[in-house]
Amino acid sequence: MKIAVMGGDGFIGWPTSLHLSDAGHEIHILDNLSRRWIDTELGVQSLTPMDSIQERTRIWHAETGRRIHFNLIDLAKDYELLKKWLAENRPDAVIHFAEQRAAPYSMKSDRHKNYTVNNNVNATHNLLNALVELELDAHLIHLGTMGVYGYSTVGVAIPEGYLPVGIETATGKTVSQEILYPSNPGSIYHMTKCLDQLLFHFYAKNDRLRITDLHQGIVWGTHTEQTHLHPQLVNRFDYDGDYGTVLNRFLIQAAIGYPLTVHGTGGQTRAFIHIQDSVRCIELALNNPPARGARVEIFNQVTETHRVRDLAEMIAKMTGAEIAWLPNPRKEALENELIIRNEKFRNLGLDPITLHAGLLSEIVDVAKKFAYRVDRSRVPAVSAWTKDIAATINHDPEGKRLKSVS
Repeated sequence: MKIAVMGGDGFIGWPTSLHLSDAGHEIHILDNLSRRWIDTELGVQSLTPMDSIQERTRIWHAETGRRIHFNLIDLAKDYELLKKWLAENRPDAVIHFAEQRAAPYSMKSDRHKNYTVNNNVNATHNLLNALVELELDAHLIHLGTMGVYGYSTVGVAIPEGYLPVGIETATGKTVSQEILYPSNPGSIYHMTKCLDQLLFHFYAKNDRLRITDLHQGIVWGTHTEQTHLHPQLVNRFDYDGDYGTVLNRFLIQAAIGYPLTVHGTGGQTRAFIHIQDSVRCIELALNNPPARGARVEIFNQVTETHRVRDLAEMIAKMTGAEIAWLPNPRKEALENELIIRNEKFRNLGLDPITLHAGLLSEIVDVAKKFAYRVDRSRVPAVSAWTKDIAATINHDPEGKRLKSVS
């Protein structure tokens, strides 16, 4: 297949592009390289050294003989350029990663909120609009988030996208219906993913677009089979308080002798998936598209759930690191349960990678190798959801007066 990977230079986009190229597909990356500019804005860099996208694709071709094509296009701003590229290339599938992906970044300031909404929602709508205008029947796969469901405790398993409900009519009868599971975003970033859902629902219904929406958990890990092929193919590794995901952050903190930063009680239960499984799931979705005219296909792209404090305790036992209990910068429940249905990918053959010491040790080794690149001042999470929380964490950003335990 000819596949357009929107945002193919990013944390998930790059290993996905390699994985699908290795499987024999013709890959075209469309990216505005905004994630690299955000590194410059924040004054922090990936723990792993990243070459330019041109050098990355050159190395891939040299190692495998396969080409990955790069196109500098901003989906949110360059609608006509996007439409022209789609008209000329007419891909069989489009994988959409081209959104600002960090909840803390989206909550930093009013400017960051506006940027996240403008970038994410415009990118999604421009893409949908162009597919309709060009009458291009490409399967659209979107990387969403488990965060659209929220993290409140409801005591039942979260279904894959749709919830059966009974509605009482004016005559007293009960009518059965399936609706999108009620959204409950916890940040501006998560809100944009909820808006994506509504856009997908409309365009699938109105214009019969074939759309798959992947509600993904927190990604952990660094390498996939393809990034192992050459040092310059390495994926990015974010450790900072805005972009670093919780498990990867714990591991880099342990590697550099920094206390593991647990916010609040650590009772937040989150869904996780290894990066190798993430790219496998995208391939499974690619190979199992919905029919034209069908509703949006939704998968819960997760393999396991863990409480944050349990992860911290596991890493502490493995590495000898201390745990620091810090104020929670997010406005969320202190504790939550999270039960998730994920049968669809398992039924398609996914044999998930789960947390175990061997894989965690691999990440620690990567962290130790590049520990000299760490800016310790960027480790604390300081982006706050409300001004009163901001006053607390900025007064004590590294938890110096808070309890630190072994």
